[in-house]
Amino acid sequence: MQTIRGIGLQANPTIVDQIGWDRFDDSPIDFLEVLIDTFVAPLDCRFVIDPMARPILDALAERYPLLAHSNYGGEFGFDPLDETPAVRRHAPFVRAIESPFVADHMFIGSAASSHMWSSPLQFSSAEVVRVADRAAALQDRLGVPLLHEDAFFYAPFPGSDIPAGEFMAGVVERAGTWLLLDLHNVFANDTNHDGYSAERFLATIPLDRVVEIHIAGGQWLGGTYHDFHNAPVPEAVWDMLAHVLPRAPRLEAVVLEVQGPAHHPQSTAVDETWLPMIRSDLARAASIWATCRPGA
Repeated sequence: MQTIRGIGLQANPTIVDQIGWDRFDDSPIDFLEVLIDTFVAPLDCRFVIDPMARPILDALAERYPLLAHSNYGGEFGFDPLDETPAVRRHAPFVRAIESPFVADHMFIGSAASSHMWSSPLQFSSAEVVRVADRAAALQDRLGVPLLHEDAFFYAPFPGSDIPAGEFMAGVVERAGTWLLLDLHNVFANDTNHDGYSAERFLATIPLDRVVEIHIAGGQWLGGTYHDFHNAPVPEAVWDMLAHVLPRAPRLEAVVLEVQGPAHHPQSTAVDETWLPMIRSDLARAASIWATCRPGA
């Protein structure tokens, strides 16, 4: 099992293909986070890892420890759990790269359409029970701690009747699972939704269950602030990071997410400013980590 601790960069296709993951050797990177969906083989294939993607994964692993992150596992939809990509592909992938824990988005999804981007779960007491029981079963199958990432969403799921923070707290308490706190998602939801409060969310979730943090930047488009991962980390996110770091005793990892126009065709395109932007954000994250968690 690999050791993951400190500052990481998400090695998504923008970093690997458009910018070049080997251009960050002089940056304070302790590990890379890889998106499972980018590397796993189709469900109708006998391989776990896509043979075409395997050389890239191996090259990354030669330079850094790897941490697994899941987007489209379908684990919180209504298909039988053992038939979902989360169990059939993501769990063996986590074991293959020896990831010490794995995080997933709190999305709803199904076999009919797993790409349910930013479709949040219903924040209700009934869903706390259903989701937590599936999460506990999935954590058993993974064999490592399962972290839940708070989702960016454009609108609450119909029928939601409790705050997002209360929902997340209820799931981890019942399931015995953990949290990936995406601070940019918190910032974006606070920016877009009148009934959402970043301060209340951070005060409600159990910070002693936070194992990983995501930071990123976004873009205004069409009157909405979007979680596009395409801009410098906002000051409000840095403030939240400095607030949370000394209050999360089990925190192991802070990951910077940066991505080109994968979320929307009008997202800011990758250009020559991105490399210094990423290096600057990594350096600032490392400085805050050193200040707030000396000796960690």
